[in-house]
Amino acid sequence: MKRIETDICVIGAGSGGLSVAAGAVQMGARVVLIEADEMGGDCLNTGCVPSKALIAAAKVAEAQRRGFRGVASVTPQVDFAAVKDHVQAVIDEIAPVDSQDRFEGLGCTVIRAFARFTAPREVQAGETTVRARRFVIATGSRAMVPPIQGIETVPYLTNETIFGLRERPEHLIVIGGGPIGVEMAQAHRRLGCEVTVIEGARVLGREDPELAAEVIEALLAEGITLVEGQPVVRLSGIAGAVEVTLGDGRQIKGSHLLMAVGRKVALDGMNLEAAGVAYTSKGVTVDARLRSSNRRVYAVGDVAGGLQFTHVAAWHAGIVIRQAVLGLPAKVDPRALSRATYTDPELAQAGLTEAEARKLHGEKVTVVRAEFAHNDRALAEGKGKGLLKVMVVKGRPVGASIVGPQAGELIGLWALAISSRLKMSAIAGMVAPYPTLGEVSKRAAGAYFSPKLFENPTLKRLVRVVQRWVP
Repeated sequence: MKRIETDICVIGAGSGGLSVAAGAVQMGARVVLIEADEMGGDCLNTGCVPSKALIAAAKVAEAQRRGFRGVASVTPQVDFAAVKDHVQAVIDEIAPVDSQDRFEGLGCTVIRAFARFTAPREVQAGETTVRARRFVIATGSRAMVPPIQGIETVPYLTNETIFGLRERPEHLIVIGGGPIGVEMAQAHRRLGCEVTVIEGARVLGREDPELAAEVIEALLAEGITLVEGQPVVRLSGIAGAVEVTLGDGRQIKGSHLLMAVGRKVALDGMNLEAAGVAYTSKGVTVDARLRSSNRRVYAVGDVAGGLQFTHVAAWHAGIVIRQAVLGLPAKVDPRALSRATYTDPELAQAGLTEAEARKLHGEKVTVVRAEFAHNDRALAEGKGKGLLKVMVVKGRPVGASIVGPQAGELIGLWALAISSRLKMSAIAGMVAPYPTLGEVSKRAAGAYFSPKLFENPTLKRLVRVVQRWVP
């Protein structure tokens, strides 16, 4: 058995683990990186990257189908297998950045094996025992498969397998109406599939209902069938012919079944008990410093038990690096975390939703709105439907919700404003290029000050005095 002693041992080569490893080794720490599966993790291979590549192809198909004023629409000719070639090509182009060769070139020792703890400061990975001063668990998550009657015998897809499907599904049934479910539903519909989405509660139920309603309206307009408030009680069928039975007795038949009901953290078999690391089904139990019950073991990303997003994992990595590599204090502050759902229209959120803000701050909350219908760039591009809502407390934004074109890009400004505790006056004073979609943010800030400026009797009296007496 080979033995290695190191400063930091990172378990998992997804977004969070790679960020920790790259940062730590380039700052001079000795780093061992362990990965049993593919380098790059879920995001590169079966998540963010392939899904956005598929969505991009679907968007082109829909643009042809819709045309534009003065530009005739055409029926898109979709080569489904070639679309999947595009998806794989994008993965292949990005893969070298996450590759074993690159990280070994940076100075990491990379071990391709499954890691399990054998002691509070040791893990075994294949034929190697690694003893480290600190460990970072970054093993991510897997698609959750609920225990529905018949699931053992019915073929189904998850995000880990759907991108390898090269024949277009005739009728895709999606179980789960969250971000993954609706993104895949719209993409496949635009690529020529019949699509039904089944959600036991409310589609996009975590998002602001007013804004989610615009996405739902768009899905329905494109011909996607949405079934809400009904649990799935039974599955049956064979490859190419599956049947879903709902709680009210309805039966929905399709050719393919996609499970998109959530994620399960990947901690099985790691023998965390040997390391004295407490955990639950939601992940490793960590404090605000992302440190576990074993002070030498940190957790980042999905296994840290919070929001399961690639950008959150990368953010966690920075927090751990400051502590484990530089010895500086650092804590998680989730106030300004942002997220986006890449449907058309896009849906994005930073900080608190309106409901969350009112629950936390009560009557102190002021909600300002800016519609894309008043944004010249949006109108020029025929995308004038959309809305920005900003939740403001004592002159500072605490949350922002956007539905509309490029919402995922626009939300970044508000994430910065919230995390930096900027005042609305900073946004109002921003000089944005014209015409851009970004002006919608400046308009929202202006809407916050409008009543103070235009409906203020004292200010109007002052203006009259200035106009009369000041030369």
